[in-house]
Amino acid sequence: MEFTLEKTDSVSKARAGLLETAHGEIETPAFMPVGTNATVKALSARDVWETGARMVLANAYHLYLRPGTEVIACAGGIHRFANWPGSILTDSGGYQVYSLAGLRKTTDEGVHFKSHLDGSAHMFTPEKVIDIERAIGPDIMMAFDECPPTTQEGNAVPREIVEQAVRRTVAWANRSMERFSGTNTQHGYPQSLFLIAQGGTHRDLRESCALELMAMNADGYAIGGLAVGEPNETMYEVTDWMTEVLPAEKPRYLMGVGTPTDLLESIARGVDMFDCVLPTRNARNGQLFTRDGKINIRNAKWKNDFSPIDSEMNSYASQNFSKAYLAHLFNANEILGLTLATLHNVAFYEQLVREAREKILDGSFAEWKTELIRRVNQVSTRLEAREPG
Repeated sequence: MEFTLEKTDSVSKARAGLLETAHGEIETPAFMPVGTNATVKALSARDVWETGARMVLANAYHLYLRPGTEVIACAGGIHRFANWPGSILTDSGGYQVYSLAGLRKTTDEGVHFKSHLDGSAHMFTPEKVIDIERAIGPDIMMAFDECPPTTQEGNAVPREIVEQAVRRTVAWANRSMERFSGTNTQHGYPQSLFLIAQGGTHRDLRESCALELMAMNADGYAIGGLAVGEPNETMYEVTDWMTEVLPAEKPRYLMGVGTPTDLLESIARGVDMFDCVLPTRNARNGQLFTRDGKINIRNAKWKNDFSPIDSEMNSYASQNFSKAYLAHLFNANEILGLTLATLHNVAFYEQLVREAREKILDGSFAEWKTELIRRVNQVSTRLEAREPG
């Protein structure tokens, strides 16, 4: 993997870059559609490619449980298994294990947990997760980390719990790097490893965690443990802290974020890569992102609206189908409605980051961002984003 920083905005910290893997080039800022189970829900690989996406996210935890890493390895790796021509990043499953409250026990060695599918017992260690990701075969692997909660019984989580999570995250990153260095790719192309910085909303813990991870000289760094219930402004503040510390010459990935506004605000703070379930999950619920805010396509007001979903978007769903037709599909419970809505939302996100990149390169990002945030927030509100999508 190679990352080239092409330009940094003169007003903000927004960056335009180029990320190259064995499966092609990804222009940054980049949004990765979430394909938890080796599929972006309701879309084929061809559909996803035509939105402009060049990297998708899959999840090692989910693929380990079903269909099993042996199946994917026998298929020749996840690219062949899913027939996806672009790049793939796998989340390590740290967040998914974190979400299994009552079904897991975390120790310094790793995490004992019960499958959410059938209750079977398993254990993830940093080494095992590297082995799983080697077998799955993504271009970019995420190290196993401990994601601390933000609240406990309605109150802010005690600092000592966050400190423990940071200590484990750093120790597990070391073990992940050792396992990664001591193993080889199984599918004939190079893989890269990113480390995840934790620390909750404590600046000193965030910065110390990042500095310890940077000493390991990984291929890239992620900001984890955000978009889990904290206020927007807190998320932006933590992101700002982290991009001040993380190395400029390596890609920065903000995990599980977020709304169009979240993306634009985080790009302005120097983030290069994003993933989020919002465009796919919201689409399946009939909620479409547009330049003028979100719309609920099930509402009766769209029944006789024959205008495009978003006239400013140059994408198949947006230009070829009216709001009235999509409203009909949803109200008639037609599967095509889910596909077209998802296609539109993913294309919206891809066009958003593509335009952000263009504005960074031509020097007009700050003004463009301010105006676009004003428009998309006319009726849109932030929703929580971290769940399989």
